[in-house]
Amino acid sequence: MAIQPLTVWLTPSGPNPWKVVLILEELGVPYEIESFKFDHVKDKPYIDICPNGRVPAIVDPNTNLTLWESGAIIQYLEETYDTEKELTYESLNERHLLNQYLHFQMSGQGPYYGQSGWFNVLHPERLPSVIERYNGQVRRVLSVLETLLGGGKTWLVGDKCTFADLSFMPWNTRLDFVLMTKPGEDPLAPYPNVQAWHRRMVERPAWKRAMAVRDKLMDDQGLMPNGMPKGINNIKEYEEYMEKLAAEAQEPKQVVRS
Repeated sequence: MAIQPLTVWLTPSGPNPWKVVLILEELGVPYEIESFKFDHVKDKPYIDICPNGRVPAIVDPNTNLTLWESGAIIQYLEETYDTEKELTYESLNERHLLNQYLHFQMSGQGPYYGQSGWFNVLHPERLPSVIERYNGQVRRVLSVLETLLGGGKTWLVGDKCTFADLSFMPWNTRLDFVLMTKPGEDPLAPYPNVQAWHRRMVERPAWKRAMAVRDKLMDDQGLMPNGMPKGINNIKEYEEYMEKLAAEAQEPKQVVRS
C-alpha cells in the first residue's frame, strides 16, 4: 500500500522543523508542508494542532496521528518508517546511545543556541552578563561534541550517520547568526572534530534538498536564507530594524471614532 504524504506544519525561519524535514528526506517518506509566518504560531488553526504553539508538528494520515515536539517526531518517524534501519540501529546499546544524543540536542544545543541568538540579536536591550552566559553555554555544548567526536570518530554512534547526528545540523548552520560571528569567520573552526563532522553532513543530498525547500519558503515570506528580512545586509542593519519594530510596538494605537 502506498504511503500517503505526511503534513509538516512549520515556520520556515525556525531551525527545529528542518530536523524533521531532513529525516523525511533521508528516508524518502512523502510529505507536504503547511508553511506560515512565525507571527501566527499561537493562532488558529495551528494552535488546535499544537497547543504549545511551537513548531514543528506533523499529521500522519497513515496512522491518524498528530504529533508535536521535534524529538518525539523524529523517534516516531524512525520507529514507523525507517524499516531498513538506515539512520538507526537494532542493537540495544546503540539504540539508547542514539536517544541519549537526541536528548542532548533537545536539552542542550537547541535551548542554549536559541537563548544565545535571542539575547545577541533579538532582545531589545543589551544584557552583557546574560549574553556572556548563553554564549558560554553554546561553546560548552560545542566542546562536549568536540570530545565526543575525538579519537578519530566519524559519527556519534557506530559506523554511519544516524538521526542523532542529523538532529544537530539545523542549529549548527545558524551559529554565525547566533554568535554574531564576524564575516568570513567559521564559528566551528575552534572545534575541528565538530567542523569536519558538520561538513560531512551538509554534503548529504537530503540536506541540500531540505535547504532548497526552506529557501523557497523563506523567499515566499520575504526572508533571506539566513532568516533576515530582504534588504537587510548585516547584523547592524538587523539590530536597527528590530529596534524600529520594538519602538513601533510601543507607540500608542490611535482610536478612530465614527
